[in-house]
Amino acid sequence: MMVADRGWIRDAIGQLRREANRSADTHLLRLDLPQFPGIPFYFKDEAAHPTGSLKHRLARSLFLYALCNGRLRERQTVVDASSGSTAISEAWFARMLGLPFIAVMPSCTAPRKIADVQALGGHCDLVDDPADVHARAAWHASRGACHLDQFGLAERATDWRGNNNIAESILRQMALEPTPEPTWIVCGAGTGGTSATIGRYLRYQGLATRLCVAEPTGGAFAQGWRTRDASAVATRGTVIEGIGRPRVEPGFLFDIVEDVIEVDDERSIACAWWLERWLGRRYGGSSGTNLAACLHLASRMKMRGETGSIVSLLCDRGERYAQTLFDPAWLRARELAPESLQETLPPVPS
Repeated sequence: MMVADRGWIRDAIGQLRREANRSADTHLLRLDLPQFPGIPFYFKDEAAHPTGSLKHRLARSLFLYALCNGRLRERQTVVDASSGSTAISEAWFARMLGLPFIAVMPSCTAPRKIADVQALGGHCDLVDDPADVHARAAWHASRGACHLDQFGLAERATDWRGNNNIAESILRQMALEPTPEPTWIVCGAGTGGTSATIGRYLRYQGLATRLCVAEPTGGAFAQGWRTRDASAVATRGTVIEGIGRPRVEPGFLFDIVEDVIEVDDERSIACAWWLERWLGRRYGGSSGTNLAACLHLASRMKMRGETGSIVSLLCDRGERYAQTLFDPAWLRARELAPESLQETLPPVPS
């Protein structure tokens, strides 16, 4: 096997470190709902990253991990399996480093995501069965591509002890709030990297904050978490891209998650629409899933007479879903009616 050129590796790592140093932190937005006194909500706007999602952090970490492990060479093709957002971020970094990039994605991926990868110079290899993305990415790797392998390596490529990871960033931004130590942090599980980073960091810092995973109903994480069965599979599909995986991924760490809340697709979409009315801009379906789980936790806390803050993530830009989750015709074709749930959600703060 050809040994990677150390000079090129040094330059590539330098580019990635300089990009990280230029990046400002993403905003932490506070939401107070009269229905939940003493329970403020905070949402970290990860859609503000240059590539439009929290996967910007992960993509940078995966490239650094590949470079520092000697797996990535100059001019080598890079490949990864993705439902879209990670692929967009990886295509952006691949272009920055002058590397060809292939994204293996399900053919049902939102058209805007496919177009965004292509606009960044990436090639999209679309597969009909979402479960086949792993094997297809491995096939490209067998032909000489460097497989970044977000599903296999996300939980180890990210520095969970600190280095401005997402958990450290959240807690630093919460420092001056009335309840600086959150009662709950809520996130989804796509690769498992974000939940692993947050869960580990909370324990490392000795905090009482609990971690909840928001999951589309029937997703593999929920099934595996309840039974501690790593061979569990999803019991139903989902239109919420990026989470609700069909299988338990290697990065799913069940023992650092205190609760899993399953959310039906219609409610996730209704909550994504609610976020648009609140903030005046669109976010993807997984952000809606997070909001739905936050409201569920707040209702439980209120019923028990508890107070405390709940922190979650706004995961990616909603413009990517203009032809899917925000398209009435697309929703009708799938017999989804999120508008029927709007009255079950709190009034949007004025």
